[in-house]
Amino acid sequence: MVSLSAKKYFYNIGLFLISLVLAIGCSQTDNLPSSSPPLATELTISAAASLKESLEAIQPLYVRENPEITLTYNFGSSGSLQQQIEQGAPVDIFFSAAAKQMDALEKKDLLLAGTRQDLLKNEMVLIVAKDNANVTEFQDLTNDAVGKIALGEPESVPAGKYAEEVLTSLNITDSVKAKAVYAKDVKQVLNYVATGNTEAGVVYKTDAQNSEAVKIVETAPENTHSPVIYPIAVLKSSKHPEAARSFVEFLEEETTQKVFSQYGFKEAN
Repeated sequence: MVSLSAKKYFYNIGLFLISLVLAIGCSQTDNLPSSSPPLATELTISAAASLKESLEAIQPLYVRENPEITLTYNFGSSGSLQQQIEQGAPVDIFFSAAAKQMDALEKKDLLLAGTRQDLLKNEMVLIVAKDNANVTEFQDLTNDAVGKIALGEPESVPAGKYAEEVLTSLNITDSVKAKAVYAKDVKQVLNYVATGNTEAGVVYKTDAQNSEAVKIVETAPENTHSPVIYPIAVLKSSKHPEAARSFVEFLEEETTQKVFSQYGFKEAN
């Protein structure tokens, strides 16, 4: 028969062992690595230079609704951006200022099927510095008083290609080409005029109306150039295709389209 003191001894041993097991369990739980917050998804959008102001205005609106997504913009001429993508640049979305560059990527099967669409429209305008009274229309570009005219490089800058079409339609190409100063993108064309390096330039209406240093003297008639359409698409190589699709859908929303409208763009459809 076990004595009372022995029972008390074994009882205390049991309590000790239970406490020890609990202590070890808590200690191991405390040492488990805490779960880290999910990493933010980063989308890289290569977009035509003329979209800079509007897309930067849209960015905080999108991030406010999608805090887990970070937007990184890469602005430049559509031709340069096209080449970067063809060379393997890590891009999720391409937003071009013309169909030509998007067509080239589509022919190389670099676009995610079903994501290409025409999103915006723009217009071509002739600009001069605010204090310039010598140029009031495209025909004035042939005058001897006009020494230099800024144009985008037509092979890589859609604005330059559209401008070339306008000049050809108005039969003033030969006179203007002799005075042309070619720029790497439409923003540089605008800068050449704003700083007085050229007497005039041909840019998108959106760029001109958002600059206080230049004025629009004439809008090119629509029948003098190809439609100025801005297509957008998700790249097949995107690491975040669903998030990229979501961003494109956001750009289609009425609220977002109002922002584009404030910067002078029109809906393509």
